Amino acid sequence: MISREPDGVWLTLKEVIAFGHEEVFACLTTEGGLMRWFAVQAEVDLRQGGLIKFGWDRKFTKTTTVAILDYDPGGRIVWDWHPSYDDVHAPVYWTVTPEVESGSKVILRQGPFEESVDSLMVLAEEAETWRWYLCNLRCVLESKHDMRAVRPL
Repeated sequence: MISREPDGVWLTLKEVIAFGHEEVFACLTTEGGLMRWFAVQAEVDLRQGGLIKFGWDRKFTKTTTVAILDYDPGGRIVWDWHPSYDDVHAPVYWTVTPEVESGSKVILRQGPFEESVDSLMVLAEEAETWRWYLCNLRCVLESKHDMRAVRPL
């Protein structure tokens, strides 16, 4: 869902995953968890102000490093995210909450994006990319199937 808010344009995606809250949140906050569904390698300094280094190949030659802007061990982490090579900056806010009957709800919010054409093009690409990764997170946990092996993004 894309919404216009007072500070800019925001992306919000939700995914219900039939898995426990703690393990779902660990997939966003631990090296092993991130490697299950997102990056090939990961290094995590899990604290507000810490860093996450994502490795996109096994030798850690292609990397992205992001700061942890906020961290609540109860189910919230904010990554400092630069989704493009220009000046677009749009942090990613992750929230994982227990769902009584269905497992966990993951909410991803990213923004704010400016209302310029270039920024909105980045937003559209981010929406597609994050939707794919959220589906992969669900597939990895619920069916132990990593879509990166079949259809890498």
